[in-house]
Amino acid sequence: MTPAAAPDRPSPDDDTLDAASATEAVEATGRKRPKPGERRVQILQALATMLEQPGAERITTAALAARLEVSEAALYRHFASKAQMFEGLIEFIEQTVFGLINQLDEREPDAQARCRKLVALLLQFGEKNPGMTRVMVGDALVFENERLQQRMNLFFDKIEATLRQNLREAATLGGAATPTVDAQADASVITAFCVGRLQRFARSGFKRSPNESLEHSLALLLPGGRG
Repeated sequence: MTPAAAPDRPSPDDDTLDAASATEAVEATGRKRPKPGERRVQILQALATMLEQPGAERITTAALAARLEVSEAALYRHFASKAQMFEGLIEFIEQTVFGLINQLDEREPDAQARCRKLVALLLQFGEKNPGMTRVMVGDALVFENERLQQRMNLFFDKIEATLRQNLREAATLGGAATPTVDAQADASVITAFCVGRLQRFARSGFKRSPNESLEHSLALLLPGGRG
């Protein structure tokens, strides 16, 4: 969130700084002040990195500011609250995961294979982004704004809905007597499996891979599907 600019001074969100302001920034920090968009990214990257520390306590804005070597006030020039910072991480999770799922829908004609690949990509995303995994399973959201956990709950509701749609398609093509009921039950179980694997990964200090014996697990959850 951008504060109002001080009189006779450029806004902090201007792409350029006058010579005096640029000099002040370099003298104060020892490096050129980043552009506004760059600083937002730096803040989110620092938050994600801090979340990757096994057993990390609740992250405060003071600790985040210290890591970036800026003041807490500098953080609030770009985010109105710490909740908004977490929302930035959640947006990254949503855009990345659902972007990949959309590609699956376009490229994979077999519905059951789409389910298998969806599970794999979700767990691979978690393994590659351990800090994000703590957000996904809610560990990093304890004592934070309740709407953050609600948003992550909605994320997994959408995952389950996508699985349910694909499973219903596969069940219908397979001649199942109750494709909708079967798809609903199976999608719930598979989503719970994904959440459980991500929780174990986070709570093991990122030692237990969420992809451990994944092919065997998928053979139990989605028997008969091709990978």
